Amino acid sequence: MRRRTETWDLLVDSLVNDGALRTPNVVRAMKQVPRVLFLPEGASDYATVDAPLPIGKGQTVSAPHMVAIMNEALELRVGHHVLEVGAGCGWHAAAIAEIVAPKDAPRSEKGHVYTVEIVAELAQLARENIMRHGFGDRVTVVHGDGSLGYSEQSPYDRILVTAAAPEIPAPLLDQLKAGGVLVIPVGSVHLFQTLIRMRKNVDSGMTRENLGGVAFVPLTGRYGHTV
Repeated sequence: MRRRTETWDLLVDSLVNDGALRTPNVVRAMKQVPRVLFLPEGASDYATVDAPLPIGKGQTVSAPHMVAIMNEALELRVGHHVLEVGAGCGWHAAAIAEIVAPKDAPRSEKGHVYTVEIVAELAQLARENIMRHGFGDRVTVVHGDGSLGYSEQSPYDRILVTAAAPEIPAPLLDQLKAGGVLVIPVGSVHLFQTLIRMRKNVDSGMTRENLGGVAFVPLTGRYGHTV
């Protein structure tokens, strides 16, 4: 495990050198939460390869560089209340939790991550990984249709979607706080997807930014693709 940890640190350092990682708390979180801890047995040998990896049920865990880009785009801070759509194996939620609710932060100042997974088996995998690696007090895994958001704990400071939607789901915009940020890939099932950052202004208007081309598995559910 020590050698894998050292290799992971080298990968994170390369993401810093490439400019994908820029913010100290995001860099620290990436190093503190290596992807290998969350991977199924057959994928663990490839944990430090900067590419998406299969986690079962036709789903993948994102490449480290994409997690870095998305976490930087979210502009995460300690204390943020975060919704993630698409828990997968739980790694991305844990990396966010390490930023918004670091272990050394006072309990009253810690944020929380709610992550919704539509595939029951993956929701269970994510829940087991989150508990096993000490994130159970900072991450809540919910089995459900994430395209509807999770209104029980809304509104959110930040919302992240880890699968490509045909359009930005209206419930997610509704559940975003004024001043909040939503990061989501939008596009077709296989090609022409764009990473979008939406900011909800204090006057309830929206600012939309195009962050570049990406490739994600399709979002499913009421506001997702029919696949």
